Amino acid sequence: MALRLPPFQPLPAPTGDDVDLLEVPLQALQPTQLCVGMAEIRSRQLDFAADDAKQRRRYLKRKPTPLVRSASGELWMVDRHHRLRALLELDPNATAFGYVVLQLEVSERHAVLEQLHQRGWLYLYDGRGLGPLHPTALPSSLSRTQDDPYRSLVWKLKREGLVAAAPLIPFHEFRWGAWLRSRNLPPFSSERLDPALPAARALVRSQAASHLAGWIAA
Repeated sequence: MALRLPPFQPLPAPTGDDVDLLEVPLQALQPTQLCVGMAEIRSRQLDFAADDAKQRRRYLKRKPTPLVRSASGELWMVDRHHRLRALLELDPNATAFGYVVLQLEVSERHAVLEQLHQRGWLYLYDGRGLGPLHPTALPSSLSRTQDDPYRSLVWKLKREGLVAAAPLIPFHEFRWGAWLRSRNLPPFSSERLDPALPAARALVRSQAASHLAGWIAA
């Protein structure tokens, strides 16, 4: 499977301490991708569950969410989908901190999605890797994003230090997941990654993967 994503503008770089942060309900944030990796979400939930309210708030301030705001004030998140869905499942009334990286002059949902699509800031493949779908297929809330086991697999490989982060490349992990989908891996799921891990580890360290951002030479 080859991702047919449009040319992209890099995601905004992390901001300094002087940025104006908005505190926003997680329920108000609209996702820019169809899928998440549930293995990562479950791991992040364990981390959140170990913290008290003050620790969570302090962490979320250190990791603010880049937002696109429409003319009517609706907010679209262009990163942080995993950590915020993890928190949303634990506490539906939770808030997070974000900062506006793009203020749009349009308010209609289809017009907002078109501008995001032109920037390469939408991921329009479903949990089976099928797409691209029409932007209207995007869910209106984080809680309705699908599970993509290949996104979970790449998260695990990143945690093991086999794939490097590339935070300014939109959907970096999904690009790796699409490449792994084109290879022959044993059946696995987000709940059971182990069957695919030995082959996936070898693949991501191979020369065949060297064209992907984040490749680490063996």
